[in-house]
Amino acid sequence: MGELQISQNPDSKTGMVIRKPIEVVFEALINPAITTQFWFTASSGWLEQGKTVTWEWAMYAVVVEVTPLVVEPPTKLVIEWPGYAGLTQVTWSLQPQANQTTYVEVAETGFSGTAESIQQQVVDSTEGFCLVLAGLKAWLEHGIALNLVVDRFPAGYHNAHEHSN
Repeated sequence: MGELQISQNPDSKTGMVIRKPIEVVFEALINPAITTQFWFTASSGWLEQGKTVTWEWAMYAVVVEVTPLVVEPPTKLVIEWPGYAGLTQVTWSLQPQANQTTYVEVAETGFSGTAESIQQQVVDSTEGFCLVLAGLKAWLEHGIALNLVVDRFPAGYHNAHEHSN
């Protein structure tokens, strides 16, 4: 078998319709009082262009600094944050749809490392943002916190399964 080669750096991308108006969906991405209901557990503030904030996932003891590069309500949000192997950019693109619904697409770019590492980062990012969008949808449409992010990696799971692949 030959070594995995990538001709260009791949990006992660996923999207979903949220059955709420675009302004409501955009606010949910920049207002930590809403975002903490479906994604991270704490934030040092609203996302404002050029203002670095800290996000925390207490259940994983993870804290990261996030810098919003573009905040264009209600259609575009771009952040830079520490990816798996270096800084990456995450772009949320929002498009209004019929009947006061919104299509949200999330893409992460700038992965670095070996071809195998980049491939895994794209898979992990896509999986993660699928869960974030599903959590956003459940929260905004039904007021239900599905705990998708907190339940993704139960305590001790990786230690017990790290050699099973």
